[in-house]
Amino acid sequence: MDCEEERVGMLNKLHFEMIKLYNGDAKRIQHFCKVYSYAKLIAEMENIDKMLNCGDPSFGGAMYVCTTCHNMKFVSFRCKSRFCPTCGVKYSQERSTRMAFKLLNCTHRHCVFTIDEELRHFFLEDRSLLNCLFRAVQSVILRMFNKMNQSQNFVPGFICVLHTFGRPLEWNPHIHCILSEGGFSDNAIWRPVKHFNYTYLRNAFQTALLNEMEQHIGPSFKKIKAYIYHKDKNGFYVYAKPNLCDPNTVIKYIGRYLGRPVIALKRIDSYDGENVTFHYNRHEDNAYVKRTIPAIEFIKLLIQHIPEKHFKMIRYYGLYARHRKIDAKLYRAIHQSKHRFIKGFTKWRQDILLSFGYDPLFCPHCKKEMALIEVYYRHKRVSLQELYERTMAKVKCRSA
Repeated sequence: MDCEEERVGMLNKLHFEMIKLYNGDAKRIQHFCKVYSYAKLIAEMENIDKMLNCGDPSFGGAMYVCTTCHNMKFVSFRCKSRFCPTCGVKYSQERSTRMAFKLLNCTHRHCVFTIDEELRHFFLEDRSLLNCLFRAVQSVILRMFNKMNQSQNFVPGFICVLHTFGRPLEWNPHIHCILSEGGFSDNAIWRPVKHFNYTYLRNAFQTALLNEMEQHIGPSFKKIKAYIYHKDKNGFYVYAKPNLCDPNTVIKYIGRYLGRPVIALKRIDSYDGENVTFHYNRHEDNAYVKRTIPAIEFIKLLIQHIPEKHFKMIRYYGLYARHRKIDAKLYRAIHQSKHRFIKGFTKWRQDILLSFGYDPLFCPHCKKEMALIEVYYRHKRVSLQELYERTMAKVKCRSA
């Protein structure tokens, strides 16, 4: 049981105990619900506050100085929030690198598991239902491979990533999955799998998810469940077409797509102080759409995609989650000897050097490496000019 399920279980138990304690006093129970909602809002505001102050010098940073010509450079601290459009890119790079280290040296397939539009609001109103999405995908994939050869227990490796947003930034929870086209048996035999039964995937995923939701919500969900079965007679849409994803392609794909923030900065066209204009390509026909909405509405669209604290948006299953001795025989796409070298490319200094062709910690005047002279953090809001003056005074005192 993960942290989210424990939290929900404790909350439900607390609800029940309060009903007994207050003898069904609706006002007191309602007050408790308001307090809980307020606490959740504070958690969301924490992310928003981080994003708004990202890169602000008054919230801390590091001062570097050239020991030869005394030229100074201040590097502001970033918020490091995955919700931030700027830091989210770096976060996704680091996350994608960690994911790439786990990949097997075999062909993978990109699958997308979607749900009916009329079910989306359930997941928005109760975020713990998002765990049902993961469990449904896990059960469907493992069952599909198990049916191929039950005696050998063939198990694939797959990574599931939750996306709660569509291109227009609306609430649209769905699972992206990178799945190995093959499985590893208990007797160390690798079996490649090229054919995926789409009919089975669609119907099995629909059944698994609706059963999970009914178990979580209760008998009140039965009518909706029957309606969805009648409406979606062919199951939920699952994309699982062959896409020839060799290990190198998969690693690049993970970095470019699976770990992306809600909206890229390049999609935000303008902000005039009141309205935000952004664009996207419509998924159905790839048509270019430009949208202008009030800034508050834009922030609301972004806020709804902030995950709850400690909620795991990426989960590893099958061979990527198991730690058997026999799994050590599998050949990884990236050898362990290269891990330390590749991790270095996610550091901010190397990022700038690789992207723009210059070292940010080399003095532009005398071409020598700058030294760290001071770190500022948790200080009162002061201007950048004042920080430079303070540092200059300290440098003069040290050199005197």
